[in-house]
Amino acid sequence: MEYYHVPESIAKVMVSRKLTDIDQTKEFFSPDISQLHDPFLMKGMETAVNRIIRNIESETPIFIFGDYDVDGTTGASLLYTGLSNLGAKVKTYIPNREKEGYGVSEMGIDKAGKFGADLFITCDCGINAINRVNYANEKGIDVIITDHHIPGETLPNAFSILNPKQVDCGYPFKGLCGGGVALKLLSGLVRKMGYSFDLITDLMDLAALGTSADLVPMKDENRVFVHYGLQTLRTTRRPGLRELLKVAKVDIEGDLTVTQVVFHVAPRINAAGRLGDANRSVELLTTTDTGRANELAQELDQENISRRAIQQAVVDEALFLVNSEVDMEKDKAIVLGSRGWHQGVVGIAASKLKEEFNRPTIIISFDEEGNGKGSARSIKGLDLFEALSSTKDHLENYGGHAMAAGLAIHESKLIDFRNAFLSYADSTLNENDLEPRLYLDAEIKLSDLNRRFMDFMKKLGPYGPGNMRPKFAVINAEVIGNPKVIGNGDHIRFQVKQKQSAIDVVGFGLANHYQDLILGDPVDIACVVETNVWKGKENTQLNARDIRLSSTV
Repeated sequence: MEYYHVPESIAKVMVSRKLTDIDQTKEFFSPDISQLHDPFLMKGMETAVNRIIRNIESETPIFIFGDYDVDGTTGASLLYTGLSNLGAKVKTYIPNREKEGYGVSEMGIDKAGKFGADLFITCDCGINAINRVNYANEKGIDVIITDHHIPGETLPNAFSILNPKQVDCGYPFKGLCGGGVALKLLSGLVRKMGYSFDLITDLMDLAALGTSADLVPMKDENRVFVHYGLQTLRTTRRPGLRELLKVAKVDIEGDLTVTQVVFHVAPRINAAGRLGDANRSVELLTTTDTGRANELAQELDQENISRRAIQQAVVDEALFLVNSEVDMEKDKAIVLGSRGWHQGVVGIAASKLKEEFNRPTIIISFDEEGNGKGSARSIKGLDLFEALSSTKDHLENYGGHAMAAGLAIHESKLIDFRNAFLSYADSTLNENDLEPRLYLDAEIKLSDLNRRFMDFMKKLGPYGPGNMRPKFAVINAEVIGNPKVIGNGDHIRFQVKQKQSAIDVVGFGLANHYQDLILGDPVDIACVVETNVWKGKENTQLNARDIRLSSTV
């Protein structure tokens, strides 16, 4: 605290993030290209790079196969752009979510053959595609897998596998997203072929989108990608990204943040794959035609509006089923399935229910033949990948991470799977795990919130898992003026004062505290501190996460 000359609240934030070593702290606050690791430390990199160079030199086509989410489509886009810049003949393909399902498909491999490609590179998928890689090999097509999902016990027989989560991979950072692994592959190529690293820096806008949207740890290389990527995004030469930022109403002149990317840009990229053809996302991100970029951005914006309506219908139905089928006194997880739910929104529905009930949640959509695709979201205390591994006898397929996963299951197995999953949750979670908790970094006084404090908050970003925006307690604040219920009746806006300092407060989903706020009694607020921009003017506000009547008088 003395060394940095910072107030106690800032010192506590630094300590909670283990920012106590001076050299480490300097590195954290100054993300730099020099902090990136040598790509050749990743297992399989040398083999993959040499194989790709062979195709570039012989002008033999390369086929890129990406997943249909933001990480997969932005990763495929940066591979396409990077390889094209290096002189490769490239084609990309994103599978149809409903027709082909998750991961490498035979249809994709067949398309690679028709394109004349003898090299097939996956992005954000493929680590468990044992049968499909064998199929490609039979067709005379070599496969390079770039992925970040947890590998199974047996690896596919691919030409090369790039995945830092491989047990025997010595790469120092395991938290890359799919696009991050793809960017490391391009870094290896650029170095081996003697090109300028500017080719990589120019692609960090795409890497930042995938890294932010995939909720990987905002540490190490990811922090560097997002730091440079948000800067590149501001001045991006990609017409598609410019048009996308425009329809998402993101102010690139102001402070571009991970939050804006996650809540405004990512859903529009995702909408293409949720409701239709995700190849449009790649076209949007790679086109050089401004007219086409505008057309595609408008299309994805409209699909995002449709997605919200479909999603709300699924969430409403799922909530009805929770009330009628789930015993909240006994069940420590939620597993629901139904015919007619749109596959493209089950992940978002699972997230919504997880937030609402603070329980691991699985939402499954079944088709007319009873084939189901599901999405799972978890809470701290239950590792989804382990949970699904222990209940895999009831599943046709599964994959993912500790906090988010996907699965395939037949309707006839739903009851047995639900019982097995609930039993696993019951033995893993305790009652405390199910109690939603807010962990606060420090108490602040309103008088602390000066320019220096806000500059520190800015330097602490970019924010994300592993480096979340700090949460603070404001204790014994006086409510002034008239609190207003805003939006659709769920949100609230008011002002608070401590001594001579007053500040605006917004509380999303906290309108139920209105009765407490109009009593005239002091309140305690759990909040984050943020900069709000309204009609071109910036001001500091508290974004409340919870409110209670103060016990301090």
